[in-house]
Amino acid sequence: MHLLFLLPITALVALAGARPASQSLTPTLSQVYETTDTIPLPNVGNLQVHDPNVVFWDDHYYLFKGGWHVPYFKAANVSGPWTQVGTVLDGESIIHQGNRSRPWAPTTVERNGTFYCYYTLSTHGSRNSAIGVATSTKLDGSPWKDHGAVIRTGEGNGSDVWPFTISNAIDASFIRDNATGKAYLNYGSYWHDIWQIPLTDDWLSIENPAKPDAVQLSFIPGQTFRPEEGSWMSYHDGYYYVWFSHGKCCSFDVRGFPVRGDEYNIRVGRSRTVRGPFVDRDGKLLLDGGGTIVKRNWATII
Repeated sequence: MHLLFLLPITALVALAGARPASQSLTPTLSQVYETTDTIPLPNVGNLQVHDPNVVFWDDHYYLFKGGWHVPYFKAANVSGPWTQVGTVLDGESIIHQGNRSRPWAPTTVERNGTFYCYYTLSTHGSRNSAIGVATSTKLDGSPWKDHGAVIRTGEGNGSDVWPFTISNAIDASFIRDNATGKAYLNYGSYWHDIWQIPLTDDWLSIENPAKPDAVQLSFIPGQTFRPEEGSWMSYHDGYYYVWFSHGKCCSFDVRGFPVRGDEYNIRVGRSRTVRGPFVDRDGKLLLDGGGTIVKRNWATII
């Protein structure tokens, strides 16, 4: 999942103050992290966000986030303050799968005045997932039309078709071929990592659902634990870049952070074509476990 967590300095102080007096205050080497005096003030945009997606339309920014019925917000500046406009769904998703009331990781794109919001239905630790899509021609709180599932994994119609038999239908992101305009959906998490499938011309379903032209974008070979998810793709100066999260993000004990070097991080690889193969800065294929680290994140305490 595309995750953004805020852990105020006061929370860290409170944790330190709550430590029993008999326990050493000296952390182990694996728990020593650099300090900085340049950390920005927390949450100056007045919005706590999981899995955000922002689009710019009509001189305003619109932020979509995972939450009840997929809420979205409006601001004149990307740093906020943000005001809630409405929700993408007016109730439970019409897809009978996962958490129908609180979808994850929305991705919204616009074409010819129509907005397409791809959202995830799943539960933690499960591959019984679906990516749905809803559309609207307005961003004013008006009702959106829920078109149902684009892909399913685990259970449901189409989940018995490869690669949906081995992948996990969460964390959708959208990309168009810069030369042809062809639309693709990237998705995936853990299990067999990140995949890409072509969309139909109306962007509401996948092409040839009985035998989709799917390609794999990233993979960690030789392991059963493959923590890669939350992909997003961009295009710049002749290259497509696929960005993704790597590592365990959360649910750690207070003294159970990952060792130095294994922190949750963002990685990237690039390709001349939208379908890959993608390689990192050292030329290692993402399909061989490659990926250049661009940012490490300190995991939250949940």
